[in-house]
Amino acid sequence: MAAKLKVFTWSDGFHAFTVAASSRPKALEAWGVDQDLFKTGLAHEVDDGPDRDAALASPGAVITLGLTVDVGKAEKRKAKPGNAKARAKLRALEAELEILDAEQAETGQVLNDRQAALDAERRRLEADHDKSRAVLSAKVKAARTAI
Repeated sequence: MAAKLKVFTWSDGFHAFTVAASSRPKALEAWGVDQDLFKTGLAHEVDDGPDRDAALASPGAVITLGLTVDVGKAEKRKAKPGNAKARAKLRALEAELEILDAEQAETGQVLNDRQAALDAERRRLEADHDKSRAVLSAKVKAARTAI
């Protein structure tokens, strides 16, 4: 037995999007939306009207009606397919990006550690030089007074 169709609509302020679907998640999928528009109050079920009739005539197709752009112009398009492959690819790319960023942070930390070690070595060498120079300068001063 086929699921009973309900008609859902939402608007972006420019267009009204209406679809006949068996459930809210199916409507969101048809619109190609990941955000739960029903939870935010942007989408709701429609009980009557010409958009409802057009949506019931073409179940699963999104009926777009111009509100402030293309006023009154109605358009029918196929529902966006379930983009499971696209979403999986996006998740894989996002994971790859996170790995790349983590590797860069790790490399940056290694460089910071090496720089800190070089800075410490420079300070030690400068301190040794200053001590040796002070001793040698004292000897030079003593030798000059002896002349």
